[in-house]
Amino acid sequence: MSDLKNQKRMASSVLKCGVHRVKLDSERAEDIANAISREDVRALVEEGAIVAKPVKGNSRGRARKLMAKRSYGHCKGPGRRKGAAGARTPSKQAWIRKIRALRRELRELREKGEIDAHVYRIVYRRAAGGQYRSVAHMKAQLENITGRME
Repeated sequence: MSDLKNQKRMASSVLKCGVHRVKLDSERAEDIANAISREDVRALVEEGAIVAKPVKGNSRGRARKLMAKRSYGHCKGPGRRKGAAGARTPSKQAWIRKIRALRRELRELREKGEIDAHVYRIVYRRAAGGQYRSVAHMKAQLENITGRME
């Protein structure tokens, strides 16, 4: 079998793929060896003597399996962690989550009429100041505030 390196290079250019993806039909080696121009190579591609192998992809199966495990807390131990706790979930994100929950609850209480605009404003400012740990803590404190105001 003669050296078909040049034909393979031309075929890769014609097929617009890498040299390693070009597959030459071993039974048509004689015809391929006689192909000295791109036009000849194009004709052989049309005949099916030269074909491009399919693109190999990376399987996501293992990644999906790992993501499924991590969704319920597995494979997340101290050995897997690179960043500090504050880098993995920034304290700002925790604050945003908390303040939005507090403000949402306050809005609902005001709309239901459980608190008036004055109390709403007092508690809103306290929430912004970081006085409440959670919605439950805020509600417990609200009982004290509304009890004192009545």
